Amino acid sequence: MLSYWLDAQVAYEKLPGLTAAVVVGQNVVGKLAIGNADHAGRQPMRPDTIFSICSISKVFTSIAVMQLWEDGKLSLDDDVAKWVPALALQRHDPDSGPVTLRALLSHSAGVPRDAAFPYWSDQRFPSTEALLRATAGQRTPMRAAERYQYSNLGMALLGEVVASASGMPYAQYVQQRILDPLGLRDTRPSIPSELWGTRLAQGFGALQRDGRRAPLPVFDTRGLVPAAGFSSTVEDLARMLVWQNRLRKNGGREVLKVATLREMQRAQWADADTTNTWGYGFWVLRDAGKWVAGHNGTCAGYLSDMTLALDDEAGIALMINANDNRSAIRLSSPARRLLLKGLRLPVAPASGPKLADYSGRFGGAPFSSESVVLPWGPDLAYLDVPVGDPAPAMGVLRHVAGDTFRQVRDDNSLGREFSFLRDAAGRVVSVSTGGFIAPRTAPMEEPR
Repeated sequence: MLSYWLDAQVAYEKLPGLTAAVVVGQNVVGKLAIGNADHAGRQPMRPDTIFSICSISKVFTSIAVMQLWEDGKLSLDDDVAKWVPALALQRHDPDSGPVTLRALLSHSAGVPRDAAFPYWSDQRFPSTEALLRATAGQRTPMRAAERYQYSNLGMALLGEVVASASGMPYAQYVQQRILDPLGLRDTRPSIPSELWGTRLAQGFGALQRDGRRAPLPVFDTRGLVPAAGFSSTVEDLARMLVWQNRLRKNGGREVLKVATLREMQRAQWADADTTNTWGYGFWVLRDAGKWVAGHNGTCAGYLSDMTLALDDEAGIALMINANDNRSAIRLSSPARRLLLKGLRLPVAPASGPKLADYSGRFGGAPFSSESVVLPWGPDLAYLDVPVGDPAPAMGVLRHVAGDTFRQVRDDNSLGREFSFLRDAAGRVVSVSTGGFIAPRTAPMEEPR
């Protein structure tokens, strides 16, 4: 059901393209690519299509800092000025505590959200040297360790800490100590502009009133690479999710010690009202009763998310080559909840109706767009699409006789009838329920 729901959301939200990969335990159990990766609409999306992953870059920077902490090269309670002496931020409160590496990792250091440049508007990003020079004209908006303030500038400073403490350029360190050991062949601390329009997806802006999206140019985040400059694929981010599950399950050390990863994915900071909770480089929260850790990214033309339900070892990586008023989490979180709902379905018995006969898309006019019907263990699942959160919206139909099914209520009792109708050749052509007949508009084929 997950792939069909995402396919419908792409169609009805007029997204140019989407890729997704689903992980359960140490296995990638599904990949999906829908739509096109280029402005001309000629390059199909593929699971190995490369995207800007923007703020997911912060996860790699945070891993690098924690590696150096494990190696005894730095302390998380170090003042960032120890490692970045060119930093010249003016303090909101002269008596405020130090801007520590620990606070920068959890976005509680009180530093400005961004450097003093309009790069999110004009896509002209400063060099690291220019970024540091410009801090002389900036002021911290609050005291250190006072409250949550998400900060790209803070993570860019941590990139400089990595370079200073390791004695090698940031990109070289990340490549040698993280990307290569994890086998992330299509993940880079850069945007491969030479692949733009082929393997690198071309981005689009947000949907406008006239129903169009503006094509956007490629960009280079330069001094903001540690915060927002990486590129990757859903296949590689799925490998990252598998690595997290493997390390948490097997213990020991692989790139990080398991204890370090657990600390990164534990709530290290919470505002007084607990609305913002962060680990080290990961956001950490409770969602549908499950502890979840991850990060999302938003850059011009690209949305991405990498999220793991820690107890269930179920994760999703998702990328879109277009912007909207909401992040990729609007799709990845519901997708993960739907995945969890279907993880432990009982197997359909050998006897009984051939459930695949009833699969398909059914028209809902004039009341809804369409409905999807699919086998769901020993039953059928039906879902009206598009819908924001498919897990609670999905219904289950249980076979009672012939081509008749009944809705399964939450208490497992049976409700209204759904009767499927066949043509002279025996093919299901419609479904009838409650005085409404919905024609079957298409058989169900796996979205590309």
